[in-house]
Amino acid sequence: QVQLVESGGGMVQAGGSLRLSCAASGRTFSSYAMGWFRQAPGKEREFVAFISWSGGNTYYADSAKGRFTISRDNAKNTVYLQMNSLKPEDTAVYYCAARTSGSYPYYLPSYDYWGQGTQVTVSS
Repeated sequence: QVQLVESGGGMVQAGGSLRLSCAASGRTFSSYAMGWFRQAPGKEREFVAFISWSGGNTYYADSAKGRFTISRDNAKNTVYLQMNSLKPEDTAVYYCAARTSGSYPYYLPSYDYWGQGTQVTVSS
């Protein structure tokens, strides 16, 4: 069992930056691959970024490439999402998720555990 708690959301102007954190409980955090997803009002939840259990492999949605960076610190049981050059269309609730296995990193049903989300609002 893994519990995930996101933090770091808030309101920022377009062009600004935020760093989201996702703290995980349990001693097996390093065995989970992690993903960040987001859901805007009236839209489906969508994939943002993925990082393997070791941190050696990362994968991004096209909308995140070049602006967002996912990283993890297994000693702190935490995964991060650094978001730069934010745009109004990045406004959403951001969720972190954990999985033990799976093929496509963007495939939502492959994730076993989800956090409660943190709101990110980007004003123009």
